[in-house]
Amino acid sequence: MRQHRNMPHFFEGRSSRFYDFVSRRVLRRMYRRLAKDIAAAAPQGAAVLDVGTGPGVLLLELAGLRPDLRLTGVDLSADMIAKATGNLAAHDNTSAQVGDVTALPFPDGSFDLVVSSFSAHHWDRPEAAVPELARVLRPGGRVRVYDFRFGPFDLLTTTADEHGLFTAEPPRRDPVPTGVPFLRRCTRLVLAS
Repeated sequence: MRQHRNMPHFFEGRSSRFYDFVSRRVLRRMYRRLAKDIAAAAPQGAAVLDVGTGPGVLLLELAGLRPDLRLTGVDLSADMIAKATGNLAAHDNTSAQVGDVTALPFPDGSFDLVVSSFSAHHWDRPEAAVPELARVLRPGGRVRVYDFRFGPFDLLTTTADEHGLFTAEPPRRDPVPTGVPFLRRCTRLVLAS
């Protein structure tokens, strides 16, 4: 089994500035594409949580496409949250805070949609994230995880099945074009509560 691990030191200090630059400049087209995909799936006026938001570029793109959404980002790195807060400052419908996917700092049923982009492969315990993702979703909500092919998709779906979570429809896994030449596709997993 592939070992997943958080690397918070990679997202602090100088590294966080570099990651912010790469996200806003090099990967911006990819975040625009993912934002369009998410915007098309989000209900009107939905509360959306971005787990592993990094510098908030996905939320920034979503805010531009769908000002009706209430957007929240969460990340383990305080430096990433500082970058996200700065990047999102012009949008009143956004916020970001430090938090862990295995202990999300939100009440039950807080969100209509939970998304994660290229974060799940860093999670130390993806199986511990599944009940938390289900907990913060409202009935009828969905989770959309975008990641590399090697992301922990099987572990997420197996854990959901074992705990009787996300049973509204079968899990769906699809390739999604990114628009970035060196990473042409990612995988999208959709779970429905």
